[in-house]
Amino acid sequence: MTGNTTRRALLLMTALGLPLMLGGAGQRAPERLLEFTPQQQADLSKLNAYLNAIHTLKSNFVQLGPEGQLEQGTFYIERPGRMRFSYQAPSPTLVVATGGRIYVQNTRLNTVTSYDLSDFPLGILLDDNINLMRNSAIRGIEEQQNALVLHARTSANQNQSNITLIFSFPQIELRQWMVRDNQGGVTTVALNGLQAGVPLDDALFAVPQKAPGNKNR
Repeated sequence: MTGNTTRRALLLMTALGLPLMLGGAGQRAPERLLEFTPQQQADLSKLNAYLNAIHTLKSNFVQLGPEGQLEQGTFYIERPGRMRFSYQAPSPTLVVATGGRIYVQNTRLNTVTSYDLSDFPLGILLDDNINLMRNSAIRGIEEQQNALVLHARTSANQNQSNITLIFSFPQIELRQWMVRDNQGGVTTVALNGLQAGVPLDDALFAVPQKAPGNKNR
């Protein structure tokens, strides 16, 4: 794997909040729900209503890495359980969430890597019945100027939030998320041209496949 390809892969995993090291499943800390104030409960209820009303969603995105690395592409959701990130060339990356798994394809290396959807913090957007108040990944919510800011963590092993989702407010719409890596760098993914309720082809969420004739795993 070349240095540039390695950096792209790590940047992608950071932007999506995927764990860079998936420790043994038996080592996770017990999940603990937070207690929210009445105002926080009201704000979470508004986000629940917005997210549960989404069946399909499509948006362009711009991804900015901690050292200024820029990626662009198209983002799709079909609830429950399906998501796709199509990165523009020259990025070789495609990400598809379906069937309880998330698949990361690198066409340059002809590899497909998969993870459990529960290790993917944006999976909170894909549940059949979203209830943020009963989700142990949620670590806080606050109102800022024209925004609701939702803090979450990317692993049950962590107590502090390292992914922040920003929604416009009072007219609620998902606008962007930011992920902080272990070195303190922040990757931001900003959405633009968001469309809800659009028809999406099932083929968008097909499991990526390696090209035939390559033995890479």
